Amino acid sequence: MTPGVTVAVVGAHDIAKELGKKGTASDVTLFNTVHDDTAITLVEPTQFPEKLPPLLTSLAMADHCLLIVSELSRPVAETVATLELSPVPTTVVQGAAVGETELTRIFKGGRLSDAPRVPLDLPKLRELVDNLHALPSEGPVRVPIDHAFPVKGVGAVALGVVRRGVLRAHDRLRLYPTPKMVDIRSLQVHDVDRKEAVTGERVGLALKGVEADELSRGQTLAPEGSLSEGTAISFGPLDRCRYYRGDAGPGARLQLSLGLQVVPAVLDALEPTGARVTTDRPVVFAPEDLGYLLDLSVPAGPRIFGRAATPRGTTT
Repeated sequence: MTPGVTVAVVGAHDIAKELGKKGTASDVTLFNTVHDDTAITLVEPTQFPEKLPPLLTSLAMADHCLLIVSELSRPVAETVATLELSPVPTTVVQGAAVGETELTRIFKGGRLSDAPRVPLDLPKLRELVDNLHALPSEGPVRVPIDHAFPVKGVGAVALGVVRRGVLRAHDRLRLYPTPKMVDIRSLQVHDVDRKEAVTGERVGLALKGVEADELSRGQTLAPEGSLSEGTAISFGPLDRCRYYRGDAGPGARLQLSLGLQVVPAVLDALEPTGARVTTDRPVVFAPEDLGYLLDLSVPAGPRIFGRAATPRGTTT
């Protein structure tokens, strides 16, 4: 277990604020709390359902997910369709107005049919969140950036969660998918200066070798050679969303959600053996990553087309 964990709180916009203190806010809003030396970050997709990418971003940041079902609505249905394709461990939080029969019906045939269920009770939710942990992940350090900004007298500051390995102050890392090498001048974990941070911990990093306006969500700090980047990407077979009603096929302009990156992409090929896409700009990935294809133009139903694994690509 690790001393940091990130929890996506989806399905309602009025629960995360009851579980933590508000922090960084953009299209997603972060709330923070600490329990028994474990720093807990709760992520809410604030601009969903108006925009779909914040929901994917919240799930990509998370070690666990709380699905709040206080009513049955189109946004909840789209959230359920998206979560069916996500591997993030999920607990269903059942509101008093929603019955067991209704939940069984909307989850039937999907992975959430077997997900743990708890009542919408804030004290019990706090206890549940307090006992969640991130699993350790060994290997070269990997830190996707979710927010960045300039700080007077410090320079460029990036925020993110250590997703793999151990991050140390003064590490020299590549800023994927750019060619830049940057130095970790200093690091903080929830505003406390540290010499290192481990998998699951949320960090604030003062960086040397890059300006704040050169940083963007989805860029990843990792050792040179440990990740791949490119614009022409091949995936394994597409696991199509069973509720998708669009007609996307080869030549369709979609959005690719890959980690914290959401970029325009053209679907070059869709075959039983896999899918190929070309993105508008380089993206960074590893073989274990999952890619989600989004059809933001679909007139009805979920905007998520499907999920594909095992990305491979060429550097461009």
